[in-house]
Amino acid sequence: MGNIVNINSNTSPDPESFGKVAVLMGGWSAEREVSLNSGQAVLSALQKRGVSAVGIDVERATIIDKLIQGGFDRVFNVLHGPGGEDGVIQGALEVLEIPYTGSDIASSALAMDKLRTKQILSGANLPTPNYMVLTDEVDLNYVVAELGLPLMIKPALEGSSIGMSKVDHENDMLVAYELAAQYEGEVIAEQWITGKEYTIAMLADQALPVIRLETPHTFYDYEAKYVSNDTKYHCPCGLNEKQESQLQRLAIAAFKVIGASSWGRVDFMCDEQGKPYIIELNTVPGMTDHSLVPMAAKAAGMEFDELVYRILAQTLNSNVINKINGAGHVSTS
Repeated sequence: MGNIVNINSNTSPDPESFGKVAVLMGGWSAEREVSLNSGQAVLSALQKRGVSAVGIDVERATIIDKLIQGGFDRVFNVLHGPGGEDGVIQGALEVLEIPYTGSDIASSALAMDKLRTKQILSGANLPTPNYMVLTDEVDLNYVVAELGLPLMIKPALEGSSIGMSKVDHENDMLVAYELAAQYEGEVIAEQWITGKEYTIAMLADQALPVIRLETPHTFYDYEAKYVSNDTKYHCPCGLNEKQESQLQRLAIAAFKVIGASSWGRVDFMCDEQGKPYIIELNTVPGMTDHSLVPMAAKAAGMEFDELVYRILAQTLNSNVINKINGAGHVSTS
């Protein structure tokens, strides 16, 4: 099956070894509501396991003071999108020398930026759809001529499919661009891949079972992810062992080339000939009990509470702790 996490590990730290844990949720991104739902699920799971955990709805003006005054020993970060998934909160936590879950500053910033992610993937000869950067000065007809139709138009710095549009006709290009341009960062036009969509959860730098997504929507958009009841999730995914192992190896390679660590998710499309394309990486994916990472963990035999506990347990080996003890530079990778 590939590099599946060893779910039968007997090493489980005592809840008291974590000290006081802050679960960061909410924030100021367009994914705020999703983050609040993830945070509440994580908080409940940790408390159920006996961890002294406190939920914090993050605000720019108060989060540093709350972390200092709260006397927290470590952080479980469930902030999605800008501010929480892009290296910003990671930088603050490293200044405060508080160990945290997930990837470090640099890899968080890179993975959050879809354009830079694609540039790095391309440079490492890892497959990703062809793309062009859109600006007010770019000839949209030229983009269509280069990439063909349909196209996916997306903002580079948003998650949860926010601001994304499928373009089937040249006349729809401007509207799609203007929608994506409402958000911070650059706008990308990306080659449309017709085929099946897959996602691979990462835990401890290893790949969990592959999930195939099926939706009657044009693509796996915000509504399909969080609102609709007609989205289907297939695990086993329907690929044979060799094909699934190939996707898992690609996910691990993409995770490593970006420098991501601890846990996350890699999303793929496979075209009608079965060729895989890496779409994006998520360093703080959804963590409700029906999100994709918990779903993959359950397929591997790991319940939600155990998954959350294992993610937090990785902070016990954090190099932030080594820094506090006077050994090494600050890095949580």
